Amino acid sequence: MKLIKFKFKNFPFGIFIATVASIFTIWLILNFLTPKIPIFGFHSIIDIENPSEKRLQGSPLPEIDYTKQDLSEFLDYLVRHNFWFLSTQDMYDYFIVKFKQIPPEHLGQKPIMITFDDSYKTFYTNLLPVLRDLENKYGKKVKVVLFINPGILAKGESKTAYNLTCRNLRKGFLKGFYDIQSHGHRHKKLTELNTDELIYEIAEAQVKLRRCTQDLDPNKTVASHIAYPYGASNKKVEEYVSKYYLSGYLYNSRMFKIGWLRSNYQIPRLSVNHSKSTQKLIQMAERALTIKN
Repeated sequence: MKLIKFKFKNFPFGIFIATVASIFTIWLILNFLTPKIPIFGFHSIIDIENPSEKRLQGSPLPEIDYTKQDLSEFLDYLVRHNFWFLSTQDMYDYFIVKFKQIPPEHLGQKPIMITFDDSYKTFYTNLLPVLRDLENKYGKKVKVVLFINPGILAKGESKTAYNLTCRNLRKGFLKGFYDIQSHGHRHKKLTELNTDELIYEIAEAQVKLRRCTQDLDPNKTVASHIAYPYGASNKKVEEYVSKYYLSGYLYNSRMFKIGWLRSNYQIPRLSVNHSKSTQKLIQMAERALTIKN
């Protein structure tokens, strides 16, 4: 112990600082050069030109909402610039476990994932029309990921309903626009539940989502992946989630870096709200790697 203490005391402070600076510089370079995939996390999509959406009148947008108009502009840019819209299974197959080779038709593209959390009716009333318009305009289909809470889906169609119905989900899924995945049964913070409650929340979500789409999804791609409500997870949550799902998504404003992932159950996502302009999202999207041979 005396020998270690003596060496530390006599270690030149300048060399210590230079070593730390060198390590930090190498880390910055590696971080900059590491190929990345932006995974954007949206919530409700609001049509600011629709007077029937009364909560917008005389009050600012809720923090997590994003406008239909800005989203349309953003997605239009991505389609025109030939981005590859990943599903959760694409991400898992090609960039996480990597047991499939990237198809030739995606060479030269930049991969990106567009996700939406919760069970808002606006995914059907505002988002789906944008996706249809883009397909009609460019002849290309934009697939988005919906992380859904089946326990709070509306039971029937209603003009006043705030949440989606199973029928709404089926329509978007049947047309190939929706990748439907789990967000827990009733959007409870998983880290605060006891074991029985945790198992019910993650298992029941999978059962109900697959029941909703069972005749449309013979391979059970629905509810194979999960996004943690509130972005809250820990080792216990990941342990139980891994028994039902192939991967888990956070909500932590971080970019997905290929080769840096600690676990299939800690996939980072970029948080999006109305304060982030379309141009800002485009700048973030352009940081994605370009697929090469």
